[in-house]
Amino acid sequence: MNLHFEAVGEGRPLIILHGLLGSVDNWRSMSRRLGAHYKVFAVDLRNHGRSPHSDIFEYDVMAADLREFMEQQALPRTMLLGHSIGGKVAMQFAIDYSERVDRLVIVDIAPKPYEPPQRYILEALRSLDLTRYKSFADVDAALATKVSGESLRQFLLKNLARDENGRLRWKVHLEAIYRNYDKLARGLAPERTFDKSTLFIRGGRSNYIEDDDAPLIRQIFPQAEIATLLKQVTGFTSTHRRSFSKRF
Repeated sequence: MNLHFEAVGEGRPLIILHGLLGSVDNWRSMSRRLGAHYKVFAVDLRNHGRSPHSDIFEYDVMAADLREFMEQQALPRTMLLGHSIGGKVAMQFAIDYSERVDRLVIVDIAPKPYEPPQRYILEALRSLDLTRYKSFADVDAALATKVSGESLRQFLLKNLARDENGRLRWKVHLEAIYRNYDKLARGLAPERTFDKSTLFIRGGRSNYIEDDDAPLIRQIFPQAEIATLLKQVTGFTSTHRRSFSKRF
């Protein structure tokens, strides 16, 4: 599995893993910022972005993809930052290959199970017959009947592209993601812990990491700290950037 990636900066390596239906594009601005301090590798997970597709889509397999990527890039160890399902991949990797991870940052996800909150989005995307549409705007209009939020639709439409014949297609392997979605929503059940510096970042208006999740987080990640961003911003606040740079 030769994962697609973008690299920027110099220094200690930092690998960034995006969330569900995301790609390296979502982290390009932050990668440039962090590239002032680190050698940043933003990676497309399998079935996302420009990485290869596979019918197999589980956390342990994606963790193995990351190990292969590090071997290809001659990275014996790395700092690791993951958001959403990328955060669960990062957690799985840190547990399975703890000797390869120096520090871990998890954004807006806990190791617990979740009710599959994005199923309606996947079903909405699957319901679209792309052969019927000629433009991105046409797809957006059709999607708007099932996904009301414009910003969410614009995020989803980043997964839309044209093939060599000009026909619209999805970049993501939508069917594999849909079929395996219940597995992605499960909690992690590791037999080992990751006993190194770990930071969980949650949004003040997000319920993906709740106060009640702290015992489970610290059971698996004994050195974990949990930080809350009280204001919705693009990227990190200046206070958080200083904290991140100081600790990592």
